[in-house]
Amino acid sequence: MKYFIVAGEASGDLHGANLIKAIKQKDAQAEFQFWGGDLMQAQAHGLLMHYNQTAIMGFVEVLLKIRTILGFLTLCKKQITTFKPDVVILIDYPGFNLRIAEFAKQQNIKTVYYIAPKVWAWKENRAKKLEKFVDELLLIFPFEVSYFKKWKVKATYIGNPLLDEINAFVPDPDFKTKNNLTPQKPIIALLPGSRKQEISTTLPNMMLLAQAYPNYEFVICAAPSIKPEFYQTFIGPNTKIIYNKTYEVLHLAKAAIVCSGTATLETALFKVPQVCAYVANQISYVIAKQFVKIKYISLVNLNLDKPAITELIQNDYTLQRLKQEFEAVLPSGSKHEALMQDYATLATELNKQGASNNAAQIITDLIKK
Repeated sequence: MKYFIVAGEASGDLHGANLIKAIKQKDAQAEFQFWGGDLMQAQAHGLLMHYNQTAIMGFVEVLLKIRTILGFLTLCKKQITTFKPDVVILIDYPGFNLRIAEFAKQQNIKTVYYIAPKVWAWKENRAKKLEKFVDELLLIFPFEVSYFKKWKVKATYIGNPLLDEINAFVPDPDFKTKNNLTPQKPIIALLPGSRKQEISTTLPNMMLLAQAYPNYEFVICAAPSIKPEFYQTFIGPNTKIIYNKTYEVLHLAKAAIVCSGTATLETALFKVPQVCAYVANQISYVIAKQFVKIKYISLVNLNLDKPAITELIQNDYTLQRLKQEFEAVLPSGSKHEALMQDYATLATELNKQGASNNAAQIITDLIKK
């Protein structure tokens, strides 16, 4: 069977790679073409577009690059037409992928949406498009199940793929030595995001924090699509940059400063105390405040429906506040014990194993119908 997959961001690349691996176990003749990244490419031939060219975020940024985005849409549709897949699989990235879902349905191609658009946060009218254009909607958060019951879309909670990824992780006992990390210094993980605009706004205060706490070693978990030279423009003393070893870093970390997104959930599942930081383009932020309905921006707090981790957003993300919250979540800090209890609750609520395998089974069954 032929599978066309669209993942427009780093997290989608991770989930897409695991999905490809699971599909190959069920369909030995599987052929793939996809938009994604290095992880998906490591699992199969067929990379057509890397996410480092397509990851655009923010209202203003999207408007400035609208012609580029429209060009991407045209290209993707042509590639689908040429490939003639049995199914189109869309991973998150809703502004783009919902348009591809509509096109695929017009071509009588079966569609699966893996990782639902966050219509519970904003743009709820997108759920109507899910009803019209999506054959299977695969959910990775338990709280989404009750929400999607009010829409006429076949939605299934398959578990969260990060659980499988983390459970399969085997730490390297020589990691510190291999990466020239100081043996006696505890590690603080820095996850400033996967896009240049995120990194540019979150990393400077992280560097100032590193200067203020010389007894720790601060390790930047670098995004694979961002070149080292870009990080070097921000780098300060007491800091290392490491690529493709985020789980190794989190495994050893005593705490973490994390840009909002999938990384907050990964950090929580590793039981690392964290502070969430996020700064957007000011105009984009003001617009978002008018439309976004959610109380929290981190996946940890959204799933728990409480402020388990501190979110320093926009003007709250100052060095003073960052220091205060950083000290509070350390093992000796005032918020540490409660945070660990919340993490335990989160792990229990997410507990359904085999997400990628469950998704692959639903997809291959859909094709056979």
